[in-house]
Amino acid sequence: MSKFSQLPFEAAPVVRDACLCLHTQRAARTLARRFDDAFRPFNLTSGQFSLLMALNRPAPPNLGSVAELLAMDRTTLTAALKVLARRGLVKVTVDKDDRRGRLLSITPAGRALLAKAYPIWEKTHAEVERRIPHGNVEALRAALRRLSSIAPHQSPGTVDPTAG
Repeated sequence: MSKFSQLPFEAAPVVRDACLCLHTQRAARTLARRFDDAFRPFNLTSGQFSLLMALNRPAPPNLGSVAELLAMDRTTLTAALKVLARRGLVKVTVDKDDRRGRLLSITPAGRALLAKAYPIWEKTHAEVERRIPHGNVEALRAALRRLSSIAPHQSPGTVDPTAG
């Protein structure tokens, strides 16, 4: 039960200024828009680029491993894959070793698109990194990896100290 019968208005700026979730969401949305703009000439979103990159492997990964890598639920990933499959950029096949499983592969058209989009990612990413105060890029990456390793049911104090 809350200690307040009505939350005081003064709580709003406290959350606005201190909430890591809010600041992370804002930063993620801002970055996504920046990369979406950069990838627009390829009719590609930042999320689609990340998904294609996740599939750019020597052997096709299964749906579960890609969902875990991208921190997406399987339903959302399946919907995103359908859009790319309709464009002929990815292929979803039945895993011959486990008929219930699905393997995800990038098509030659998907690889060609990634080859064109990757230099744009490099340029845009370098521009973003230049906006982060010197020496803090690796620290930011490490902090984000550590935060993303917290399972929804874990408290931050139970994170594996060797993760990220």
